Amino acid sequence: MKHIALLLVVVLVGCAAPDVKRYGWVTGLKTEKAAYYRQLHANPWSSVNQKLKDCHIQNYSIYVKEIEGKLYLFSYLEYTGKDFDKDMKRMAADPETRRWWQETDPCQQPLPDAALKGKIWSDAEEVYHLP
Repeated sequence: MKHIALLLVVVLVGCAAPDVKRYGWVTGLKTEKAAYYRQLHANPWSSVNQKLKDCHIQNYSIYVKEIEGKLYLFSYLEYTGKDFDKDMKRMAADPETRRWWQETDPCQQPLPDAALKGKIWSDAEEVYHLP
């Protein structure tokens, strides 16, 4: 009987688990702004972190890599909400997040495809995932 109850709990928890959509993006990092960008992210504003969580973002990471003398940022996140565009608009409407972006955006150097769209980050295509 205990095994059946445990199995039922596992099945119900598995069914209740949110769908996760993974996103990856790439952008450049201006060399002269790299130290400031690192400093900002070493001490992120709690209000910005909370807004990310409120907008169903988890496991968010940003990596930096130098390639042929240029710095690039790669970001990865998992989204568990139901309407990504709506949540991103809600985030963009947040005054603290907009103030944060006023600090971070000048540090970044958009790749040509993003720049043409007036964006900072270029979408990256997922080609492999090990769950």
